[in-house]
Amino acid sequence: MNIPFKKLHGAGNDFIIIKYDSYPYEKKFNDLAVKSCHRRFGIGADGLMIVAASKEADFKMYYYNSDGSRANMCGNGIRCFAKFVYDEGLVKAKNFTIETLAGIKTVEILEKNGSVYAVSVNMGKMTLEPKKIPVKAEGAKDFINRTIKIEDKEFLVSTVLMGVPHTVIFTDELDMNIVKKFGPIIEKHGFFPEGTNVNFAKIVDEAHIEVRTWERGAGYTLACGTGVTSVCGVAHLLNLAGDTLLVSTEGGTLKITVMENQLMIMEGPAEDICYGVYVFNNIL
Repeated sequence: MNIPFKKLHGAGNDFIIIKYDSYPYEKKFNDLAVKSCHRRFGIGADGLMIVAASKEADFKMYYYNSDGSRANMCGNGIRCFAKFVYDEGLVKAKNFTIETLAGIKTVEILEKNGSVYAVSVNMGKMTLEPKKIPVKAEGAKDFINRTIKIEDKEFLVSTVLMGVPHTVIFTDELDMNIVKKFGPIIEKHGFFPEGTNVNFAKIVDEAHIEVRTWERGAGYTLACGTGVTSVCGVAHLLNLAGDTLLVSTEGGTLKITVMENQLMIMEGPAEDICYGVYVFNNIL
């Protein structure tokens, strides 16, 4: 089966995007994600998104990780999704809404010389309640600054829900050996019944943070929008950073603004990589 696609990236986090009409088989979306995202036998990407009609918003976003698991939300992904529908002429307005499993998100297209260079997204508020994240912490009102011991190391972690679960670990130095060794262990730690994304963060100053993320269902990625937003939200909560932050990831820089009402606005790039037709060999 031939499926038209575009591949985009947001700060190095790359995605395959297709229209629902090109492959209207929801029960097979996970299989399509696994095969198309494979970096040897497929197109190669961190995730797959499908653009569909919505009864509640301007569009509906289906998002699947590269391992085929469905996720409620993807920060870098939704920016790429927004650029895709705008560039494809599916919407004329620069402000519109997208339905996700984490709720309806409002996005704004940012143009320069007639081209989309970035997208702003109202990410909403962090959820701290352990049952909603979910985290196993009976009777606790949050899971902030808790100690997890793994092997001979102790980590001070804070876990929140930013559409998807995110665990934040502040550190003096970003050691990729630590990220890649302990990221997958923490992801599947017993505290987190549905797993968690893991963000290692270094605070440079009150307006600048560096982040490296191990993503649930995708492994190490060059950037994670919901992860960066979670890091900034936790840093602000703990009075470690200001209201407006530039966050450096290996793939690029995102801007996060924490509003007075605790809503968080993410602004970052969305860029085309390529487009074509994917030959999906699968029996329906």
